[in-house]
Amino acid sequence: MDGDDASVFVCPFAAPSRAPPAVRSEAKYTYTPLNALKPMTVVNVYGVVTFFKPPFPSKGSDYSSMMKITDQSDVKVCCNIFAKNLEDHPVIFKVGDIIRLHRFKTDLYKDSMMLITCRGWSAVTFDGIIDSSVVPRSTSKSFHFVESDKRKVQELRQWAADQSVFSSDPTVPLSSVQPCMYFNLTGQLLAKAVMDSSCILLKVWDGTKCQHPLLKVAVPTDSVEGESTVAKDRMNLTANVLVYDNHIEVARSLKPGMFLRIFNLHALSQRAPDEQSDQTEQLAFHLHGGTMYGRGLRNIPQDSQELQPLKRQLENHADLEDDDEVNDDTLLEMWYTPPESVDGEADVETSLTVRTCKHTLQRVTLAQVKRSTPPLVCHIRAQVKTYHPQQLYQCLKLFCSKCKTMREVPDDTTIAELFCESARGYQPCHEPWAATSSASLSKQGRNISMYISSDMVGDETQSQLIFVQGMTLNEVCMVSLDHKNLVPVRSDNGRMNLIDLTAPFLFCKDKRYYGCKECSLNTFENPVFTGVETWDEHTVAEALGVQLMEYRLLMEFKLEDHTDTLEALLWERNAERFFCVSAVGASAKQDVQDRILTIMDTLQPQGSDIEERPWLDLCLSVYAVQDNGRNQVCYHITDTEVKEVN
Repeated sequence: MDGDDASVFVCPFAAPSRAPPAVRSEAKYTYTPLNALKPMTVVNVYGVVTFFKPPFPSKGSDYSSMMKITDQSDVKVCCNIFAKNLEDHPVIFKVGDIIRLHRFKTDLYKDSMMLITCRGWSAVTFDGIIDSSVVPRSTSKSFHFVESDKRKVQELRQWAADQSVFSSDPTVPLSSVQPCMYFNLTGQLLAKAVMDSSCILLKVWDGTKCQHPLLKVAVPTDSVEGESTVAKDRMNLTANVLVYDNHIEVARSLKPGMFLRIFNLHALSQRAPDEQSDQTEQLAFHLHGGTMYGRGLRNIPQDSQELQPLKRQLENHADLEDDDEVNDDTLLEMWYTPPESVDGEADVETSLTVRTCKHTLQRVTLAQVKRSTPPLVCHIRAQVKTYHPQQLYQCLKLFCSKCKTMREVPDDTTIAELFCESARGYQPCHEPWAATSSASLSKQGRNISMYISSDMVGDETQSQLIFVQGMTLNEVCMVSLDHKNLVPVRSDNGRMNLIDLTAPFLFCKDKRYYGCKECSLNTFENPVFTGVETWDEHTVAEALGVQLMEYRLLMEFKLEDHTDTLEALLWERNAERFFCVSAVGASAKQDVQDRILTIMDTLQPQGSDIEERPWLDLCLSVYAVQDNGRNQVCYHITDTEVKEVN
């Protein structure tokens, strides 16, 4: 660029200031009361946990967890924790636990103080029960713990015991569970099985007998990891817990024999779709997706004091053993092998798809599927009668994993208007953290500026994070071909800010990335651009306070065989697997879009009758959801790929 109007802003490195001393022990650490926290300092604190969310996979490479803590000042502070490994997160079992945090950075969010992990952070937790031994649960093998720490824990225990906020514990035994209840369950994992890519079955017991009939969820014996539970199932001792969505990764890490606590588990009464209203409902347990109300699960170490009452309860059933001569298939309600066989006529037809699951299931008809009791996984063969959306570009969606919002990808006309709107009334950005050098470009009465952080000056353009102001959409697209990470910005009274998040917040070559309007902080008050080795959509979003939205593919197929029809969704990773493409690739690459179009033209050739269309071998997941108090059965195509098409 040339001329006198453009500017380049660079960000000098500023070390965080130190927190003011408050409570000092004989150790070298200083602990700050929660009511004395100041923004942008690094502090050490003690607190009592008032709320927490167990670790769950973030959209980057880390696990994320959060908690709220308080102390004798009655101030409540939110803490956000990011760590590469699950075991690095604070070991919190319940509200009322005591926690010690070292080297946490303070920040303001919506006028409230919050704590965020920074380099070298550590956490140690303690049981909050008065008179229990003070045994630290640390996230690291070596940590500092002296007599003053023990006194601090005991002081917080005594104070917390007098606070009503810590009096209720939602953890209940299986014997006390009632329909529609949300509760915490502590137990031992007996066995587990993968139902499909979005659901895992955990068979858990706590030594108590449920007072309600329990839903029998059977799986092929070769899919089960762990011991047989037939005898315990008979006695209503086994809770069949269906784990969904973001909890899948943690569930996969659990091994049979481990002890665990499941938070915000839903006890749901279910009956088969074709059962009468006067027939007895059975109790099913669902750990729904998301982290609302602290929903999640985590392993409890074998030597934890928390487990002593549970272990004594389990010892009461030490003599309970399963009969090795009994076949699970004869005792459990089998939904995956209905008695009817599929009409042999379709067997001779060549399928356009191949199932990639490891289930060994007999294929069933659509009529049999619709008469079965969810949840289940089954194999079917069907043809596509019709599909939606007919305009295939509409199958690409933007999805926020945090608030579960889904929205359409805006068209170029909408985005171009937002860029033009932000360029009107141009004002240069004057950031207190930025030094500036300038160049200029004057064209058609417009001003264009580019900004770059100081730690990237001299780097190759491929590794720089560049902010652009005043450009049109076409200009940004052209510049992004030579610069990997371009962030469009505008000026608010001289302060830098992102354009409306309806527009992309980041251009990476030919790809565009969007942020969630509801969940993004969207602030440039205290940007941190140092310490990042590689800039990509995840690190840029984190630096800018943006909740990254993911590209997802969503389609609905109306399937038909000789017995019935049903509507099934093709969604998320299963849609990518089906078409052998990535959703982000479909957003930018013409060859990926052409592949999807070719496949759909093959599944439903224009002007063809149903008899002329290819047969598809599909793995189908069937599950029930609550809709205005009523069970609604849904169908989801999983673990299926289209064979190579010409």
